[in-house]
Order: sequence, then structure tokens, then C-alpha cells
Amino acid sequence: MRIFLAFCIILLCRVLAAPQSPELIVINANVITIDKQLPRAEGFAVLHGRFIAVGKSAEIRNLAGPGTRVVDLMGATVTPGFIDAHLHPRPIYDADSIYESVPLGPDSVQNIEQMIAALKRKAGMIPKGDWILGVGYQDTKLGRHPTRHDLDKASTEHPIYITHSSGHIGVANSFALRNPGVTIETRDPPGGAFDREEGSAPNGILRESAMRLIGKGNRPFPVAPFDDQVKGIIRRFTLFASKGFTSIGIAGGSPDTFRLYQAARDAGNPVRVYAMFSEQYFKQANDIGLRTGFGDDRLRVGAVKVFHGNSLSGRTCWLREEYSDRPGYFGIPPARSQEDLDKLVAEIHNAGWQLAIHSNGDREIEMVLTAIERAQTGAVQKQARHRIEHCSVTNQQILERIKRLGVVPIYHAYMYEHGDKLAAYGPKRLAMMHPFRTSIDMGIRVAGHSDDPVSPADAMLRLYDLVTRRGSDGKQYGPEQRITVEEAIEAFTLGGAYASFEEKSKGSISLGKLADFVVLGADPLKADPETIKDIPVLQTWIDGKPVYHRK
Repeated sequence: MRIFLAFCIILLCRVLAAPQSPELIVINANVITIDKQLPRAEGFAVLHGRFIAVGKSAEIRNLAGPGTRVVDLMGATVTPGFIDAHLHPRPIYDADSIYESVPLGPDSVQNIEQMIAALKRKAGMIPKGDWILGVGYQDTKLGRHPTRHDLDKASTEHPIYITHSSGHIGVANSFALRNPGVTIETRDPPGGAFDREEGSAPNGILRESAMRLIGKGNRPFPVAPFDDQVKGIIRRFTLFASKGFTSIGIAGGSPDTFRLYQAARDAGNPVRVYAMFSEQYFKQANDIGLRTGFGDDRLRVGAVKVFHGNSLSGRTCWLREEYSDRPGYFGIPPARSQEDLDKLVAEIHNAGWQLAIHSNGDREIEMVLTAIERAQTGAVQKQARHRIEHCSVTNQQILERIKRLGVVPIYHAYMYEHGDKLAAYGPKRLAMMHPFRTSIDMGIRVAGHSDDPVSPADAMLRLYDLVTRRGSDGKQYGPEQRITVEEAIEAFTLGGAYASFEEKSKGSISLGKLADFVVLGADPLKADPETIKDIPVLQTWIDGKPVYHRK
């Protein structure tokens, strides 16, 4: 009996000591690893959701065991899963739902008349008195900003409120303005402005902080039941996965939205989430012991999202020099003073959180850098990696300060959608706007983002944007800042991972990292740059498991 027991123990030890076979091997692929130690490969093996081997197809094939899934890609191109460092996901509901906003971007409406017709159709779907919300209109595509008079043509029996593609300008109809008491006597609030018509009466266009007035006196915007929110947000995340994204940074939220992302994770969310808290929830999150990095590989607490500045595409950001087409106009100054900004940044920094500060204009960015510099003087945090979100209008001095302070700029990649709005900044500023080329040459770590829904979270379109700087109108905007295809891929993979302190676990196809990757319909390194946006995403994999397959 003792001999038999000893034999069983020896056999069990051998089984436990034996290397496990991979769960998945991928062979005959053109693998762009974004790993400088091995920039190209033909295949890889995955075990427990991580890469355990990367190399030649023959070597990888030999690792297969009885239960290994073998995927032969027959030469297709593979990249790491793309990371969108900053976006704003909205649940997707059915078109006739009171919770679904009317899409007003150029893919849906091409002029003011079509916009009015779309809003009028929505009015026919929902009860009188309920909100009609619209999103994504572009003034340059419509020919101008709509006004309350335009929205009144859609309905005078519903409150109507629509937002510009930038998210920093809104338009309300007369019904929606009536309850907040917006009249000819209403003054512009700090950090915001009302557009006015002859006689100085507000025309319904609300800029920056003026948008907040729409919530005063009116009924709240409709909120879907929680279970419907979970289903709707998973629909949105699934769309992101179909466009090649395996990780996203959600730029701002509350404890309630964090609970939503937890529920989505538990229900099978196909993308990883780095969820930032909006500044007004900082103390609440801090007091219960949360910090940047808390969580797991599927859902992690991110930075504290702070607003200091206004919109680039909405042309409200604060500049050192006047707008090229508006003499005497420098944008709308931030409502917060340097002293107040210093105090807020120091408090968040000293509590051990990462900062993600929205700032577009050079004058705004200078204030942000001053606040970060003053906060870091005490060196309470090491490797804080504070971020400037968008960081649009820069110069050489700003970039030198960014490098010295270890700040991570999260640059826009949206010339395709919004280049036509940016011409007003003039060629000198365009040449240093979203300066990927200059930053990379200076050794600054950068990340790219879509700012969805400001521009769509579409990985190949975003790469095209960085490589060509070409707008949908065919013009190039700041071509001096074009980068190579491989640099663009890195900005949307390893760059995004670095921005969230996760470069050791994702962002490249490397040993030990999470097995997140996408399969593309063509090699973007060999394609004509003008065709990159049209390369299809064929498959998206997370943890070595498929979450999207193109039909």
C-alpha cells in the first residue's frame, strides 16, 4: 500500500511539473508586435490569457498539445489590440426609445433642413413634453450653427436640446429655454457665453458653462432603467471591439457610472476599461480608499478627470494670440484661476492619484503645466504620469516643459472629421497642433484617442488620421506632424498602455503580456497611406479569446 501511495505521489508531481500546452496558437501570420526586441513574428502561443511564446510559425506549431486550438491566418496581419486612451461611451438604445439621442453628424444629416426633419421624426415617436435630444452636429458641415428658431420648426411641444460634435456647444429650442428663464437680460456666466441675435436676445446657442443652465427649471433628461443601461453600454463596447479596440479610457464618470461598468464587466463586456472619475467625485472616491490603479485587468480605476479649458473644434479654447478669422477674440477663459487650479492639482497629486486634465488652448495648457510643476515640487508621488487630455495648441516651450515634468500628452487624432474647423487657427498653430511628430522626436511618450463621440472610435480611421493629417475634405491640416504607420500603431497601443500605467501588461505582443490582438484585412505598413482607413478589422481577441469576427 505504501509503495502504491508513493508511486501515485511521484506521478502527481510529474504531472504538476510538466509544462502545460497552450490553449491557443496562431501561425502563418504577419505579426507587428510593437516590441523592439522582436518587431516582427509569424505566430504566438497563449496560455491563461497571456502570450507565452512569440516567434516563427514552425517553433510555435511545435508547442501545440492535444487540447490546443490552432488558428492558421494564412498570411493575415496581426497587431496588438488597440487602446483608445480617452473617450465618452454612451449606451446604444433602439431608435424609437426616449433614451436614444438623434444622431446629427454628417453621416446622418447633411443640412439644416435634414436636421429639422430628423428631430421632427423623433417628436412623432415620443409623448409631448418629453425631451428630444440630438448629438454630434457639425456647423461646418451644416453651413452654420442651428438656432432655437430652427429647433422650434421640429417641435414647440417638446423641449429640444442638441449638442455640437465637440460636446462644448449646445442649442436649445424656445421650449427648453423658457423654464430656465433665459431672456435678453440673462448675462453670460463665468467660463461660458450665449450667442445672441439682433437686440441681444439669446438665439439658443449655449457655449461652455452656459450649457449648464439648460438643466435649471426643466425636467431631468430621461434616465433608462439600470438593466437597460447595462445592455446599452455593452452594445457600445461591442461596437468598439468591432473597430479593433480592446481597451478604452473613459474620460470622466461618477460612482454610478463605475457601478454600470462593473455590471457590464460581469455581464461579459468585450473591452477592458480604465475608468476615470470626474473631479466633483474625487473626494468621495478618495475617502473610501480608491486610488488610480485599483481594480483588475478588466476594469481599473483611472485618473481624476479635471476640466481646465474649453474646446478646440468648438473654437472656444483660450489662446495667447487671437483667432485668425476673428480679430480681438482669444476664446473663452477658464472659470478657474491659477491659484484655484494649483490648489486642486496639489490636492489630487498629494492624495496619490493620476491627473487627467482637459486643456486645449496654449494659454490653458501653460496654466496646467504651472500647476503640475508646483504640485510636483514636493515630490510626493514618483512617476505620477499626469496627463493633459487633447493638449492641442502647443509650441516648443510647452513641449519642453511637458518632457521635463514627465507629463503624458493624450493627443487628438481627428483631423479627418474636424480639420475644416481648425483652419481658423492659422498655419503657424496648425503646424504645432497635436504635435505627434515633434513629441516623438523629442522622446515624449504620447498616446492617441478618438474622444468618441467627438470622432468615432475606429482604429484604422484614427491611424489614417495620424499618418496623413488629411480631412474628409481632402485637405491636409498640419502635415508637419505626420508620423509613420508603425509610430501611429504604437501611439494607439503601447502609448495608451503607458498612459494608464499598464505597459508591462499590454500594448504589445510580448511574452507575459495579456493576449489582446486584432487581425486586419491588409498590412497597414505596406498599404497606400490613403487606403489605411478602409482596411477592415477581421477579428478582435481578448485574453486569447475571440470577441469579434467580421461576417
